[in-house]
Parts: sequence; structure tokens; C-alpha cells
Amino acid sequence: MEERLSLEFLRVVENAAIAAARTMGFGDRPKADEVAVEAMRKTMDQVEMDGTIVIGEGERDEAPMLYIGEKVGLATHAPKSLFPAVDIAVDPLEGTNLCATGAPNAITVLAASERGGLLHAPDLYMEKIVVGPSCKGAVDLDATVADNLKSVAKRLDRDVEDLVVMVLDRDRHQQLISEIRAVGARIRLIGDGDLSAGISAAVVGTGVHMVMGTGGAPEGVLTAAALRCLNGQILARLVVTKPEHHERLAKMGVKDPKRIYATEDLAPGKKIIFACTGVTDGNLLKGVRFFGEGVRTSSMILTLDERQVRFIESVHLEKRPDVKVRFN
Repeated sequence: MEERLSLEFLRVVENAAIAAARTMGFGDRPKADEVAVEAMRKTMDQVEMDGTIVIGEGERDEAPMLYIGEKVGLATHAPKSLFPAVDIAVDPLEGTNLCATGAPNAITVLAASERGGLLHAPDLYMEKIVVGPSCKGAVDLDATVADNLKSVAKRLDRDVEDLVVMVLDRDRHQQLISEIRAVGARIRLIGDGDLSAGISAAVVGTGVHMVMGTGGAPEGVLTAAALRCLNGQILARLVVTKPEHHERLAKMGVKDPKRIYATEDLAPGKKIIFACTGVTDGNLLKGVRFFGEGVRTSSMILTLDERQVRFIESVHLEKRPDVKVRFN
């Protein structure tokens, strides 16, 4: 599955990124998200697969495209075909605010696995801790902030003061931010995009050592898919505060709302593909660049079974007889 579909999924996230980038800086969040969704769905329907959206834009009655349970791929037009059955999680535009304002780290994202390989996460918040390969097993969601930071620092053979922790800039994180500062670690506050932050924490050289805080559960599953391929770790627990949250979990078959999910719980698949393309410039990927004769994109594709991490620069040329390719 990985070898057959990885480059097809590259095309999916590239097309979504190009569409979204054309709206960059317009201040129109709904439009940016809409064009990314449309481009992603249109491209996925050209892929030889029997795909099912398990994390998407919402339930059937809430989102017109890429809703949870929607069928995508060529199998929708050829029901008797023998295309591979694939579960798909998408964030057509992570960072709609970032794209609308031209801020860094907006990306388009897709993760895929064999059937049952991605948790059908409810649209709730999750407490999360994300670390890279060197710090797997060093953190505990029930430990204090100070203890987790000291454990990570010990694993990395550095002082706590040398660590950089990424945290979403939200009012709900004021206590967390105060505790991190009290220990002496440095903080990089981000306006949006805890998924791209999680990937950065798992890649050596980005200057990010840890991600902490509360963010969306669907983004947690996407992060876990990437971390399975990058050998990182995420620990997560659903934030359940209202009666309707308990009702929703019961309908989804979640029996223990206080369960701590490990990376393999969120993305248990044996065949996993993760693909993302930069929309605006970020820590890992450059944003989409338009020039007179085409478009340049910067993407990353990860595969679990093949153990491949590919950073791909693509030039999409205009269909003109006089088009020229430049080195940079």
C-alpha cells in the first residue's frame, strides 16, 4: 500500500496547498479552508483506492465535503474494483488563521493506513505531550511539568534551561506556561498548528524539544501517524467536561474517558503513510511559491513499513511550449 499510494497522496496534499496558497493573506479563513478541501477531495477521487474518511471536516450533516465516513477514491466509481481499502485522516488546511494572515507554518495534511489503523477520534480536546525519539519513555502525562522537563533534559544530556517547549498561545495554557517558566525552560508560543509543532519535536535540528498542552483530538491522531514513522512519542488523554461529551464517547464505544493513549493507540496501523505540504513558510517546510512559469512546493512524505522519510521539492510547470526550468 505504501509504495503504491505514497506519491498519489503527495499529489493530494500538493494540490490542496497550491489552492490554499492562492488565498494567502486575504483574511478569508472560510475561503482558504474551502478551496483546500475541494482540491484535496477532487484529487483523492482520482486515486486507485477504496478510501474512507475517518477524520475529516465533520459529520455527514455538518460538512459538505470530506465528512467522517465519506467514501473517496476511484472505487466510488467502480464498486467491483480490487483497489486497496484505506482509512484516511485529513486536515485540508492546518492553520486556516495562519494562511489567512500569511503567518508561518500553515500546512496541508493527510495520513492513511489499512482499515482500522487510525483511531476514530471524537472532535474533543486532548491533553498532549510530544517528544522525539531520544525521549521516548521519559515523559508521563500524570507527572508534574517540572519532572517531565527534567527527564527530557536528562535524556538529551543538557540543562532544562536549554530546552524549547512549544505551546499553543491560549488562555487555557496560562498555568502550564507559568510552570514551564518556573523550571527555567524556554517557550515558543504558537498561534495555531500543534500538529506541525508535534512533527518538529520529532525531527532533530528544528530547535524544538517538546510540545505540551491541550489541542484537538483529530490532530492528535494525525500527529501520532507521523510520529509512528519518525519514531517519536505522543501521550494523550481526552478532555471530557460536559455531559454531551460522555454521551458522544459512549456512542463511539469509548469506555474509559480517562484513558491515556500512547502513539500506537492513536495510530495502530502496520502500514502508515503521512504526507504534508507547506502552504506558508515554516520550521520544516517552505511555503508554496508562485513564479512566472509554474509553482514550487515543499513536502514531506513518511512511510512506516518502508521506513522512508522523504523531503520533496516539486516544480509544477505551466503547460506552455516555451516554459523553462530554473535551478533556484
